[in-house]
Amino acid sequence: MASKIVIIGAGFAGVWSALAAKRLINLSNKENNVEVLVIAPEPTLVMRIRLYETNASCMTHPLGPLFEAAGIKYVQGTVTTIQPETHTVLVQSPSNLESTITYDRLILAAGSTVIHPPSISGLQHHAFNIDSLASATKLGAHLENLPSLPSTPARDTIVICGAGFTGIELATELPKRLTHIANPRIILIDTANEVGPELGPGPRPIITKAINALKIDLKLGSSVTSITGDSVTLSSGEVIQTNTAIWTAGVKATPLTHQIPSAKDALSRLHVTQHLRVPATPDIFVTGDAACVLADTKGHYALMSCQHALELGRVAGHNAAADLLGEPAWEYSQAGYVCCLDLGAWGAVVSHGWEREVRFVGELAKRVKGYINGTAIYPPVDVEEALGAAGPGIYQSDVLLEEIVRVVG
Repeated sequence: MASKIVIIGAGFAGVWSALAAKRLINLSNKENNVEVLVIAPEPTLVMRIRLYETNASCMTHPLGPLFEAAGIKYVQGTVTTIQPETHTVLVQSPSNLESTITYDRLILAAGSTVIHPPSISGLQHHAFNIDSLASATKLGAHLENLPSLPSTPARDTIVICGAGFTGIELATELPKRLTHIANPRIILIDTANEVGPELGPGPRPIITKAINALKIDLKLGSSVTSITGDSVTLSSGEVIQTNTAIWTAGVKATPLTHQIPSAKDALSRLHVTQHLRVPATPDIFVTGDAACVLADTKGHYALMSCQHALELGRVAGHNAAADLLGEPAWEYSQAGYVCCLDLGAWGAVVSHGWEREVRFVGELAKRVKGYINGTAIYPPVDVEEALGAAGPGIYQSDVLLEEIVRVVG
């Protein structure tokens, strides 16, 4: 009987885990010895980093044809339980039927979910978010429907709670998405005293310039205490009238990490070795947003980001297959770091390195961001090309940046 690698999740890390595992299996001529199986709610890759854009419902990429051509099996469903002691996972189908799937090696690539602090009254019930395809689509429909509401300050005011990467991209994109409202007011709120605190001081003056140019109100050092269908209340006591509160204040790893006995960080990510293996359960690998792992030798940890998921997936898939095939494992390392932040109609800013040194600003940066969002993050349609690109170490964001600049520059 063939050994089985089970991958939970079909996001960037899950897709490239499956392709990397299949690549090594093919190279070892062991196609009949090891099976690769992906479990996910849909056989599609959601372009999560694009959900701030218009038409979020279209931000998907079909995976069925690629999986079939590569010989990767797919099971539609949601993993509810991981049972490390029996090497099994419980899967709930779309029709709510439960089944058990066994594994020889498991790769957890189930991503992350938006954080809803329970201390904020009404957050979960009244606030929108763009964490998933469904929630971003819901927000899009709501924004389109605004003109049908009575003309009030609440209708024309959009409040974004969280001035980090996602909040900035959404806020700066909204003026283009709200042209059907005469005088929209966009307010960006954060508890920090600086906009984009995690983005570093280098890009901050550029971000601030774009926010000012787009006439976005910025309220820093402000925390939200409650949200209703027509207001947001701040800790200062200020009440902002709005029918559209959007929560973008951070994510945490999939709850499935709590079913694996191992140390976790503050974001519920599992601490793993450089081979992405869980120390206490060596038959389980963790990747993408669920993995807490050093990206370099200077103490920088991989971020919950697309660029890290793309390489983390390749390493996890390769190592899970290598473990079964007796092949050498690959140590995860991703010293190069690039941050490309969309700033709506103003342009974009591209920074390089963990110090966030600004490389490109404005129109060139916008073309770079457009190429990344529209082309670079999509897996190849051709199966041979996809498998050829699935080796660990192939994806290096700093090298890719230079290639993109040559294409769009």
